[in-house]
Amino acid sequence: MLDYALLSALASVVRTGSFEKAAEQLNVTPSAISQRIKLLEERIGTVLVVRGQPCLATEAGQRLCQHVEQVALLESSLRQNLPGLQPESRPVTLRIAVNADSLATWFIPAMAQTEDFLFDLVVDDQDHSAEWLRRGEVVAAVTSHGKPVQGCNSHPLGALRYLATASPGFVERWLPDGLDEQSATRAPCLVFNRKDQLQAMWLRRALGVDVRPPAHWLPSSQAFVDAALAGLGWGMNLETTVKEHIREGRLVALAPSEPLEVPLYWQQSRIVGPLLADLTRAVLATARAMLSPMAP
Repeated sequence: MLDYALLSALASVVRTGSFEKAAEQLNVTPSAISQRIKLLEERIGTVLVVRGQPCLATEAGQRLCQHVEQVALLESSLRQNLPGLQPESRPVTLRIAVNADSLATWFIPAMAQTEDFLFDLVVDDQDHSAEWLRRGEVVAAVTSHGKPVQGCNSHPLGALRYLATASPGFVERWLPDGLDEQSATRAPCLVFNRKDQLQAMWLRRALGVDVRPPAHWLPSSQAFVDAALAGLGWGMNLETTVKEHIREGRLVALAPSEPLEVPLYWQQSRIVGPLLADLTRAVLATARAMLSPMAP
């Protein structure tokens, strides 16, 4: 039988990254947290936490943390139907995978429409965020994959619309005769991280060939816009974040200027579907108001 006082200590250490912060969260001493982790490791028969700055869960520790979070979600869902149960002492934490551009534009307004939750967001590329659901590490995800992950429901949200943009000075220096295969292999582009394929996809569509330009790595949605404005490189920026800059002449859309649209879906675990109902409604309403309509 699992001891949930011990499991709560483990989850707090992993979530906060330290024994001291976990002690503050649970209103006990760091020594008590250390004793609980040691006792749990002895009972399980394996190391659960790698001590360090921050403390990290081992594979076994991560699986136990997932179990604790799922139990907390299920208990919270049960309380909605059985109001006689003792109320929770702390809000439930929802762990959700979301891509950076959604987080920078429309997702936070959706979060703000819900109450009684704490959020633990995992930021990952929209083409990879569904993997967090498959591994059971999150309860919901904003993803580019419409096919439901096993045990999940999938809802279409809309599309993020991107434009290939650069400063006029950058275009004059690197693309004076327009974009072609030769100029594209020389002109530096902006890449979010090694999972970001938007620039490669747009080049393939624009030129009909695969091109590998030199790249600046900038893991920030705002840095993408700032770097384009500064003439550092060209990149796929959200139309909503650059349309004013284009209108004022600070940025230009590279030809061909057709947008690249990335469809998004909201996938959430069916097990905790009732608990996430309000959040799901907020996500769907906000996305459909702020994103481009999804192509048929």
